Amino acid sequence: MNPNIPTREQALNLLKIYNKNENLIKHALAVEGVMCYFARKRGEDEEKWGIIGLIHDLDYEQFPEEHCRKTEEILKENNWPQEYIRAVVSHGWGICSDVEPKTELEKVLYAIDELTGLVVTTALVRPSKSVMDLKAKSVKKKWKDQRFAAGVDRSIIDKGAQMLGMERTELITDTIMGMREVAEEIGLKGVV
Repeated sequence: MNPNIPTREQALNLLKIYNKNENLIKHALAVEGVMCYFARKRGEDEEKWGIIGLIHDLDYEQFPEEHCRKTEEILKENNWPQEYIRAVVSHGWGICSDVEPKTELEKVLYAIDELTGLVVTTALVRPSKSVMDLKAKSVKKKWKDQRFAAGVDRSIIDKGAQMLGMERTELITDTIMGMREVAEEIGLKGVV
């Protein structure tokens, strides 16, 4: 049986079956937005990159101890293409998965997953509470304070940037730009 190419609607429905936490859904939407931005910038399949970004933490709310492994199981049960499954599992490389990111898509997902969290927390402490006026400089300033967004593993972001051959500033800027496109959905449009 050939796996079907999932639609965004199918991915979102599946995400909402396993995730009720609004912040986890916003994180998924943020990662989707950034993945779409990177795909467009690189001339890749925007829908595919977005869907993989959207579904990447599918199992995190219900199965945090089995993160990535449970997603692999669920996506196989739903007849998702192996390429999509591998990409999702690779974002946990060195943390909860031994699948190393190899493709551009996988490397981008690995690099920006943690970074979106740092961008969100940086935006939320600003008077505007928005990514619309956020600059990489502000995120880099917060980067240095290890107590700020302490749960964000900065070494993963740096490793991802290195894999992509990108400077940290460029990666942060592109991540902000991608998040601006979904600012409304992720609650970071700000107080206008």
